[in-house]
Amino acid sequence: MASFAQFLGRKVTVQYRVGDVLLPASGTFAADSGRSIFLEQHVEQRGKRSYFRWEIPYQYIHRIEEAEEAEETPEPPATPKIVPVEQEISQASAASAGHGLASSPAASLLALPQRPKTV
Repeated sequence: MASFAQFLGRKVTVQYRVGDVLLPASGTFAADSGRSIFLEQHVEQRGKRSYFRWEIPYQYIHRIEEAEEAEETPEPPATPKIVPVEQEISQASAASAGHGLASSPAASLLALPQRPKTV
């Protein structure tokens, strides 16, 4: 078995096998026992710092490579697309009349007839 001790203390990306699926994992290479490797990832959540540490046995490792050191700049949150209500209503009425938007999944839901309420 190969030793991965040269990655000790570095940020790595590991692709490992679980059944028929290849999964990615990234973090700091924390240890090498000779039979498996240990990755560690620090996380801050709700103001509390914690870390995850997991073990990946050698026989499950598909590929391991050193991760590029990218400068961590937080990305602004994605802004949702705002659609004016008038446009949304006109699209819904066109869909219910069978015009234009019949191919979209949302239009097929809007085209269903309204059931009367039962008491």
